[in-house]
Amino acid sequence: MFLAAAAAGFAASTGLIVAIGAQNAFVLRQGLQRQHVGWVVAICAFGDIALILLGVAGIGALVKAWPGLLQALRFGGAAFLGAYGLMAAQRAWRGTGALAPGGAEQTSRKRVIAACLAFTFLNPHVYLDTTVLLGSISTRYLGASRWIFALGACTASVAWFTTLGFGARLLQPIFRAPQAWRVLDGCIAVFMLALCLLLLLRPLG
Repeated sequence: MFLAAAAAGFAASTGLIVAIGAQNAFVLRQGLQRQHVGWVVAICAFGDIALILLGVAGIGALVKAWPGLLQALRFGGAAFLGAYGLMAAQRAWRGTGALAPGGAEQTSRKRVIAACLAFTFLNPHVYLDTTVLLGSISTRYLGASRWIFALGACTASVAWFTTLGFGARLLQPIFRAPQAWRVLDGCIAVFMLALCLLLLLRPLG
């Protein structure tokens, strides 16, 4: 019974976080550059854990009942994604994103942490996915099984972000070529700007 609940939580969480997203793109880029990867992985993983536990505890219904909060996050998230997308487009156009992984030029830890927190908590969909959706699924389980489900979901999040952040270095041979960085930044720019437009044009619900 407990094993089934843990497996269900792991599978449900994996299905939500593995999909291509702004946060995953940011984690991948930081992993390739080997800049403050531990901080990035920890913030993403523990942010997910906190939201999953809140959802299982029943906060999801409260989040859903506060459309004003989600709308504020919607516009704030759109503004952040739009600005980040334009910066990525500028890097792609100028070819200034081709930093040697692990090289001397480093983005400050404070800036990386601030960006990671924004990617983690300014996306309104993360609240719908973790607190509302996973919280709703967890109600199928009673007693301790519900928290075992949460444990499985949290384990999936930790495993994914750890693999993405620290495993990105395996792709470094490809990204020794400056053109590869321009392609990556171009893709990130298109993706971020598309997400920005989706947040602005599609109401949450």
